[in-house]
Amino acid sequence: MSKILVRADDLGYSEGVNYGIAKSVKEGIIRSVGVMTNMPSVQHGLDLLKGADVCYGQHTNICVGKPLTDPALIPSITQENGEFKPSRAYRNAKEDFVVLEEVILEIEAQYQRFVELTGRQPGYFEGHAVASKQFFRGLEIVAQRHGLPYLGMSFGDEPIKFRSQLLYVSMDSMKPDYNPLEALKKAAQKDYGPNGCAMFVCHPGYLDAYILRTSSMTIPRALEVEMACSEETKRWLEEHKVQVISYDDIR
Repeated sequence: MSKILVRADDLGYSEGVNYGIAKSVKEGIIRSVGVMTNMPSVQHGLDLLKGADVCYGQHTNICVGKPLTDPALIPSITQENGEFKPSRAYRNAKEDFVVLEEVILEIEAQYQRFVELTGRQPGYFEGHAVASKQFFRGLEIVAQRHGLPYLGMSFGDEPIKFRSQLLYVSMDSMKPDYNPLEALKKAAQKDYGPNGCAMFVCHPGYLDAYILRTSSMTIPRALEVEMACSEETKRWLEEHKVQVISYDDIR
């Protein structure tokens, strides 16, 4: 039997996103969920998933909402209004403006909040939507400090090593004419070798005003809820003998 890791990012981003993720877990195939601990709706999302069999990861966020650290201590990643610099600021920058010592403060604060909220360490530890080497380095440092299972970034087609597995990232949600089920099938049917596995990253959620104001990813979120809960999806996985795993299953 082959396997695929299907992950949902952004729990806590907004209540609409939370409702979509909760449905995708309770009625669908999602078994790993990334938590944005700095966001006001994070407790709402965790409450919706109370009792669910799910692996929670820390989806460390430095580009939306307010930080948990005093903004005055982390000026390289915050704006004058006290909120994080948006993801477009990172995309448009000619050089990495993130100060390592500052970003470590916020990563650590979000980790401590994760433990406070969930009563456990994250099952995986990674970052949200920012291509910054200093951010990645900060994540590694905090992960090593607390013995956390760090999940790095993939560039190109290179896999990510996570414990005993090589994870091959599939995330097509921003491509034109995105079809989540077809993308899932494509990822699941590739041969990754005996130590390889597809990692299908999705962002299921329903749309609310906050998402529409702050995120460039909108329609794909609702499409991914539908895919995750679809009987057609479950039937295809069963017929093709594809097992959906979580990060907790990798040793």
